[in-house]
Order: sequence, then C-alpha cells, then structure tokens
Amino acid sequence: MSAQRRLFFALSLPAKLQKQVIKWRAECFPQDTGRPVAAANLHITLAFLGEISELKAEALIRVAGRIQAQKFSMHLDDIGHWPGSGVVWIGAKRAPNALLQLASVLRSHAARNGCHQSALPFHPHVSLYRNATRPVAIPPATPQWLLEADAFSLYESTYERGRTRYRCLRTWPLADASAL
Repeated sequence: MSAQRRLFFALSLPAKLQKQVIKWRAECFPQDTGRPVAAANLHITLAFLGEISELKAEALIRVAGRIQAQKFSMHLDDIGHWPGSGVVWIGAKRAPNALLQLASVLRSHAARNGCHQSALPFHPHVSLYRNATRPVAIPPATPQWLLEADAFSLYESTYERGRTRYRCLRTWPLADASAL
C-alpha cells in the first residue's frame, strides 16, 4: 500500500506581503481571536487535493505542468469571518478572471483524478485565523495589498510537533498575457 500525502495547489504570498499581513493582523485583532496562521503558511488555495497516493500526485504534477495560464494581479481588499469553519480571512472583492480560470482548471483536473472538490463556489482568500468560533470584530477595511501572481505551486501539508507545516513541492510559472 502506498503512502498518502495531503496536498493542495496554491498561490504563495511573497515574504514582504506575509510580514505586512502579520503586522496588520497583530494590530487589528485581539490575541484570543483564534489560532493564528503562521506567516510561512499564508497562501490562497486553488485546489485542495486531500490525502492522495504518490501515483495520483505524479499524475496531477504532469497535468499542472501542461497548464497554460496567465499572470495576474489582485487586491486583497475584503475581509470576513466564517463562524461555521472558524476562519477569519482576507480576500478579493473582485477576483481576476485569470485566477478564477486557473482555479477552475486545477479543480476540474483534481476531480477527474478522484480528488473530492467542494460544491461551494470558489472564494479566493488567505486564512488569517483558524478556530475563531466566537464572534469576531472585523476591521472596517484591509490595507488593500496588491498580490502579483506569477506562479502557482503544489504544497504538502504535514503536522509535526503540534504544528501544521506547508512544504512547496513544485512551482509552475504563469505566462505573460501576450505569450498565450
């Protein structure tokens, strides 16, 4: 029986943006809001794959390598709290078409390869807190950071020493619009 790995496709946040988000989060939310997501784990999930075999992971890596998608920019200009899942997040009020198309392609390939995909509509966001089960005072606005997406990656999620860690396994560049 082959080992299972917990994988997902995502957009990473550059280190400078990670620091800005973490600083803003510390200034805007009380310490007891929930379990803060580590700076290195801040990302936008494009397609969650779940626990999959190495064989299935290799097939999805091959598919991802053939995807031709364009670079895009997006403003992180929205914020919210999903009490049911306990997530406090920042995201985009208007997601760029290039982002929606990339996520759609990745999710559909994942589904075709047997990875369950949520029936909920795709809502691009960066999780700031988990386990935020009590009401959360949401700041009136985010600083409206600009995220320049020029690549997407495959990550592995592991749980070690009481902490969730994400490790980038592979990255694929996004193309200039004129190159497609």
